[in-house]
Amino acid sequence: MRAPDSDLWNEDLAPTVEAQRNWRWWHFAALWLGMVICVPAYMLASGLIEQGMSASQAVLTVLLGNVIVLVPMLLIGHSGARWGVPYAVLARASFGWKGARVPAVARAIVACGWYGIQTWIGGGALLTLLGVIVGRKLEGAPLPLLGIGVGQLLAFFAFWGVQLLFVTKGLTAIRRLETWTAPIKILICALMVWWAVDKAGGLGPILHQPSAFAAGGAKAGQFWSVFAPAVTAMVGFWATLALNIPDFTRFARRQSDQIIGQAVGLPVPMGLLALVSVVTTSATTIIFGKAIWDPVQLAGDIGGVAVVVGLLIISLDTVCCNIAANLVGPAYDFSALWPSKISYRMGGWITAVIGVLIMPWKLLETTQGYIFTWLVGYGALLGPIAGILIVDYWIVRKARLDVDDLYVRDGAYAYRGGWNPAAVAALLLGVALNIPGFLAAAAPHLFGGVGSIWTGLYTYAWFVGLAIAAIVYGALMYRFRTRDPAIP
Repeated sequence: MRAPDSDLWNEDLAPTVEAQRNWRWWHFAALWLGMVICVPAYMLASGLIEQGMSASQAVLTVLLGNVIVLVPMLLIGHSGARWGVPYAVLARASFGWKGARVPAVARAIVACGWYGIQTWIGGGALLTLLGVIVGRKLEGAPLPLLGIGVGQLLAFFAFWGVQLLFVTKGLTAIRRLETWTAPIKILICALMVWWAVDKAGGLGPILHQPSAFAAGGAKAGQFWSVFAPAVTAMVGFWATLALNIPDFTRFARRQSDQIIGQAVGLPVPMGLLALVSVVTTSATTIIFGKAIWDPVQLAGDIGGVAVVVGLLIISLDTVCCNIAANLVGPAYDFSALWPSKISYRMGGWITAVIGVLIMPWKLLETTQGYIFTWLVGYGALLGPIAGILIVDYWIVRKARLDVDDLYVRDGAYAYRGGWNPAAVAALLLGVALNIPGFLAAAAPHLFGGVGSIWTGLYTYAWFVGLAIAAIVYGALMYRFRTRDPAIP
């Protein structure tokens, strides 16, 4: 074994050894169940209800998106289970040891946004819980620039501090926490459905809420214009984990454990949570006269003992999901930027700080912004990376890696000064085609005049980016390797 370069290796990034590979399929299933049953995932289907879909349309949209994203999840996860390397190290095979910092940072920044969103939700749950206890709202008047009240800001930082206690505990503590809390979350979902059905006068009135896209509805004839970006957003929801899933699968006992565990733990629970979400949200339309897509707000409206229990569970759930889904990956990614100086723990601190600076409450102001700008938008960035990783690992390398050379500067993955021009070109082209559409969606008052071809492409941002990057990368690697056999 070659001695690794100190600036490309530390104990957190090193390949897992046999003793560390003790995750069974039920650990992966429980991990996914814990991450799936969370407030942002609940808000996916409930947001689609608010956008006008019927219960069945919303559930099928969520389920379809998650079946699709399972494919790259398993393809990229294979490398972690087989070779024991995290995502930030795997990316060196396709991007080069220096170029790998680009996809690592891209994925890390998106995860920081998610970390902030989950922290905001958890802080909101704490604040609502305190408000119920004291009998009044504690948000406070909006602060200049921030747009949120003093109470909301303090609750946000309180929850932010609680989560940091888990940063030093590592993945073993996260796995145990998710395994033990998963059954509790299932029970809470069942209780929510029971409450909704009871208050709405049965399941019939809930499921027969008409779609706004049906004939005579407020959005008649507009279903496909909402459905297509909605599916893209559902894929984008787990697009971050589809990239850094090797951070978890590297601990798998064998390949079948990660395959079975993920196949069981992702699509089915997401479909069931979507069902819980649409039943509950549709019921709020009957009970309160409007669709309440935020479960924290709903808990506050319900009142009584239920709100205390519900908000405590939401808080626990948010801690579990946020650390597993949004802190582990970027902590490794930031560590990979400067391994000799940035540990996994320091990477976690960096993630937590950026999660504040992003001001996550801005991303959750509307369902339009949350689903069609945030989710679809970062999917346009991460889709091309997924395409490059899949083509490189399965087609270019036939699932073979020289693990030792992933940790040295002058090895097989040196390319051109540590950069693989094929990967850089493929990434830029995959992202570039979606930029006009993203600008039109994010700032329609400034870029609303972009052509329909660009907004049409953006509707399928993740798919377009993945396909373009995969094709360009495969073609360029074939050409480069034909001209220069030294290129791996």
